[in-house]
Amino acid sequence: MKLTRRTIMGMMMSLALPFMAAGAQAEAPLKLVATTGMIADAARQVGGDQVEVKALMGPGVDPHAYRQTRSDIVAMTRADLVLWHGLYLEAQMEEFFHDLERKRTVVAVAEGLPKDVLRGHDDYADKFDPHVWMTPALWKLVVTEVQEALTAARPEAAELFAANAAAHLADLDRLIAYGGNVLARVPENNRVLLSAHDAFGYFGRDYGFDVLGIQGISTQSEAGLNRIGELVDLLVERNIKAVFVESSVSDRSVRALIEGAAARGHEVSIGGELFSDAMGADGTYEGTYLGMLDHNMTTISRALGAADIPARGMDGKLSAGL
Repeated sequence: MKLTRRTIMGMMMSLALPFMAAGAQAEAPLKLVATTGMIADAARQVGGDQVEVKALMGPGVDPHAYRQTRSDIVAMTRADLVLWHGLYLEAQMEEFFHDLERKRTVVAVAEGLPKDVLRGHDDYADKFDPHVWMTPALWKLVVTEVQEALTAARPEAAELFAANAAAHLADLDRLIAYGGNVLARVPENNRVLLSAHDAFGYFGRDYGFDVLGIQGISTQSEAGLNRIGELVDLLVERNIKAVFVESSVSDRSVRALIEGAAARGHEVSIGGELFSDAMGADGTYEGTYLGMLDHNMTTISRALGAADIPARGMDGKLSAGL
């Protein structure tokens, strides 16, 4: 057979195609699905342009009650990697994730945290409080879990992931320092954080606040009249002047508390809206993990009497009027 130039070129192209396809595939971003906005943010921070991230639960969505939709199922079954929180946060989806992990790479990023740093669950003796994102010291451990999951999915980008994670962890260290500074300015007698449900336990533990939730750790628990009455008594006895609503939980029970205190002649105001189980609006600073916690730390410290707290937060990025 005579090897013409056209024949040789055809053979070369034939041999090169598999390598070209492999190279194109390596450059394509990992398709990643995360349940919560907080996990999605960690994946974007660590993954950079190596990942294409879809978050199932947007602003104002309660993960305790969330059930996967048909479009969620399609997205997760087509994803290269699925990241969920674990610790019984996505209680309605656990069975689905255990089924999915037989077919796709699925990682519960908070399940690997040391048990000695976790708080017990109010309702289940064998489970833990899932709200570990409420303190950046614990969230740093989750960011590292996300880094490891991404590295296992794309080993060739390990150095990039490590560098991105290091930069993000440095930002979290700045947030830890800022929170320690502004929250320490709250007068000791005022360090009571009362909100719709018990999402701030880790926050209280790290920053020295008494934390009270009208509902338990899960928003699915009911707040009875007895609980409202007990908390009204506490508001009056401790002269608590401010309580907080949450962006992902109805404010009905908090307003019932305020009305109950008013009936006793004690005036209580809403100190602000906190981000508990979901971040702020997409595209805003509060729609990032740093912004979410910066907002909470700034709002709590200002509402509870700390002096000289910057209204726009750690880096002056908080939205005006929040």
